[in-house]
Amino acid sequence: MTSSDSRASTSSAMRALQLELKDLNSQPVEGFTISTSDDNMFMWNVGIYGPPETLYQGGYFKAVLRFPNNYPYSPPSMKFTTKLWHPNVYDSGDLCISILHPPVDDPHSGELPCERWNPTQNVRTILLSVISLLNEPNTSSPANVDASIMYRKWKEGVSNEYAEIVKKQVDLSKQEAERDGVVVPMTLEEYCIKAAAPREDHLDALDYDDMYDDYGMYESDDEDEEAETEKEGDNCRDAEGDDDDSGQGEN
Repeated sequence: MTSSDSRASTSSAMRALQLELKDLNSQPVEGFTISTSDDNMFMWNVGIYGPPETLYQGGYFKAVLRFPNNYPYSPPSMKFTTKLWHPNVYDSGDLCISILHPPVDDPHSGELPCERWNPTQNVRTILLSVISLLNEPNTSSPANVDASIMYRKWKEGVSNEYAEIVKKQVDLSKQEAERDGVVVPMTLEEYCIKAAAPREDHLDALDYDDMYDDYGMYESDDEDEEAETEKEGDNCRDAEGDDDDSGQGEN
């Protein structure tokens, strides 16, 4: 990739992230807070509230999302900075989840290519997948083997050790929430967000056209360039409508 290609890729990723941040601010995902730095749009700070009526109820877990320069064509990475005992979280805090794995065909991984990252995924589908994973860990290919064994024993009613460790971490995270001035939702009513009705212009389709244009995805020499661009813009808007449904089945 030439330097000009690299600059175009970074610029497109920046615009894609700005659009997603705007969308998430207007239509938040319940159970999460998101903040970014003006100095680095490629690193997002995420606060995760433990879902009510689960082991993680009342917990406040911090994580960092780091995006590559060619996002959304490559997946971001997610790392918990709050200690979290979970079968799919490494001791380092790195999250292991199919949706964040590169879209390659790896028969040894036990994952289907369709379960991995693709450019139609976004931050919203990642966050929804994380909530799903908290409640239903993937113990078939764990990142933390000890946590996976404890979790299975807890589910089988053999041992309560897993629940006891999680409870201690939840209690510690409450102290961090107090230091940060964060009020953690404790009930389903507090946890669930009543989102405002979506606006037709909440994502600017023209910006998506510009983003893809940086990658040369439009024909510049076509005599009907203007009509073709309008058609592609319509396709992008149609694709946006499907984004919220993608990746939510991750367990």
